[in-house]
Amino acid sequence: MQSEYYNIAERLTQMAKLIPNSIAIAEPLFKGKKPRRDHFGKREYAAVTFAELDQDSDRIAAALQRYGVKPGMRLALMVRQGVDFISLVFALFKTGATLVLIDPGMGVKRMLACLRDAELDGLVGVPQAHVARILYRRWFPKAKYNLTVGKRCFWGGLSLAEIRNLPIVKPEDPQTKLDDPAAIIFTSGSTGVAKGVLYTYRMFKSQVEEISKRLNIKPGGVDLVGFPFFGLFDAGMGTTAVIPDMDTTKPGNVDPVLFLEAADDWQITQSFGSPALWNRVVDYCLENNRKIETLKRTAIAGAPVSFDLLRRFRQILPDDAIIITPYGATECLPLAAIESREVLEETSEKTRVGGGVCVGKFFDKPLEGLIIPVTDSPINKLSDISVLPQGEIGELLVSGPQCSPRYVTRVEANELALVQGDDGRLWRRVGDVGYFDDQDRFWFCGRKSHRVETAEGPMFSIPCEAISNESPKVFRSALVSLPLPSDYAPPPNLSERAKAFRESWREPAMVVEPFPNKRPENEVEEERFCAEILEMLHKSPLTKSIKRVFICEKFPVDVRHNAKINRELLSEWASAKLLGKTTPLVNAPIKG
Repeated sequence: MQSEYYNIAERLTQMAKLIPNSIAIAEPLFKGKKPRRDHFGKREYAAVTFAELDQDSDRIAAALQRYGVKPGMRLALMVRQGVDFISLVFALFKTGATLVLIDPGMGVKRMLACLRDAELDGLVGVPQAHVARILYRRWFPKAKYNLTVGKRCFWGGLSLAEIRNLPIVKPEDPQTKLDDPAAIIFTSGSTGVAKGVLYTYRMFKSQVEEISKRLNIKPGGVDLVGFPFFGLFDAGMGTTAVIPDMDTTKPGNVDPVLFLEAADDWQITQSFGSPALWNRVVDYCLENNRKIETLKRTAIAGAPVSFDLLRRFRQILPDDAIIITPYGATECLPLAAIESREVLEETSEKTRVGGGVCVGKFFDKPLEGLIIPVTDSPINKLSDISVLPQGEIGELLVSGPQCSPRYVTRVEANELALVQGDDGRLWRRVGDVGYFDDQDRFWFCGRKSHRVETAEGPMFSIPCEAISNESPKVFRSALVSLPLPSDYAPPPNLSERAKAFRESWREPAMVVEPFPNKRPENEVEEERFCAEILEMLHKSPLTKSIKRVFICEKFPVDVRHNAKINRELLSEWASAKLLGKTTPLVNAPIKG
């Protein structure tokens, strides 16, 4: 019988006993802002073993407990990726405190708003974070338990450097249970206001087990960490986490030379990163005729992954390497996964003609998924709604141990997000639309909020955008909505569903971002370009009703992955352009 007591930090302690002298984390060293190198020009790293990481996190946890930190207290962690970050994460788990994580890439104002909403009991962070805490002290009235990573100034509290001069002491067991709060992780806010998602120890346990099983990760591997959140799992799986020399908040700006240098130095066996990161690295490898011979397992996530990237990526890897594209959300991760060969050989053609993007089969039970009719209203009970048949596009509901039980900030969102099952299970509305095929694979058709309701029925972003993406001139597309013309006349014989959404009707339009070398240079070329795209759209039953195409030089995208298109902002921009107005949003990515 499974014990109700559990703490994810136990996995680090287990690895410290199993492989104590193996390297847990390798972090590049710097001299000022320049990389430190030996006499032979080889990069130098700080390396920490599993035993040392376990002892360091023990010492920090014990110091925090003496300071007064109790189980359930909320402490934000604002430290750059590296040894300190990972050690502090496990130290906070060992105290039973609730770790609060926020993506710094969302911008200072939004980040501060998230910290205010979290009602912090303390902050563990670099000096700049503590300066912000002091300047906005009225937002953090309870933040009394603070630890500085770096030079501590007038604000007091603990210092990480001083703690590390103390003897190693085992912390008291916080006696955490599977369903106790372990962390609050904020969504990026790319499709709405950023919300604090409650992570329980059950969720972390399920995530580590499912990821290690699906990716066949065993102790002894070496991971080049392209996405900080995934690096947290490495220590619990017995994997060496190699920290690359890059700004993880801007993966699209990664320097391929430095990234590949770390890959070679440590003979990496696995890596996780966004499409923006891998596009740059793969392009560099192909241009310079080089491979990553040791890389056996790769995960690409955060945004839709193009067939072209998968095809090019396979060219620089060993023949037996696997490329997994996992699917999920901050609220429930992972849900499904698919390997590159299945995409390229089986599902890509259906995607090209508007069938959606196949993200693979769901992970094993007790995780389950259902498709229900799309609605923007709350659903009280699962028995109040019908389940759509196989192959019909609808809204995705999921239930399983890797799903968060609730939001703990912006709690009003729980009414829309959660559905109570008749058997007592909780179901979560992911906010995505799609369908299951006859092989139980889920086909993603976009975000529910990105659909365009028309008199003829809803239009979903991913299937529609696939049609214009087939143009060799188009880098990416975005289905957007425009206000209906004043003289709009609805078609006769409307369906009951169409009538129900009548107040939401909009005019669909397509915005395209051309490849840089395919951009029109004058109005005549722009008109010709748009006409070509319209002709493509009118040949498909999915997009034949689209009458307008707009060209945008550079799409607004999220900061976290540099790939999620902000369709809401593009809709505003296209609507303004239709009225002859201009905005400054076109040529710069938009945060969030």
